[in-house]
Amino acid sequence: MVKMVVAYILMMVEPGSENRVAAQLLKRSEVKDVAVVYGEYDIICKVEVDSMEALQSFIIGLRKKNKAIRTTTTMIATQ
Repeated sequence: MVKMVVAYILMMVEPGSENRVAAQLLKRSEVKDVAVVYGEYDIICKVEVDSMEALQSFIIGLRKKNKAIRTTTTMIATQ
């Protein structure tokens, strides 16, 4: 059985773009859950991928394709 890499990506986005960005994220097969939140970050996204390389590629692609995303912080789950 292949062990998936599970990560939580915390995002700061352009004001007013939270719901649009969240809806776009939910269209991606790697994305398992998305929440628009209050606080330091605007969106929390749960991602499952096959490898660390796939996670890196996902995050880089996300930032390139969506200019409304200002910053990301990634936390990788250990269990």
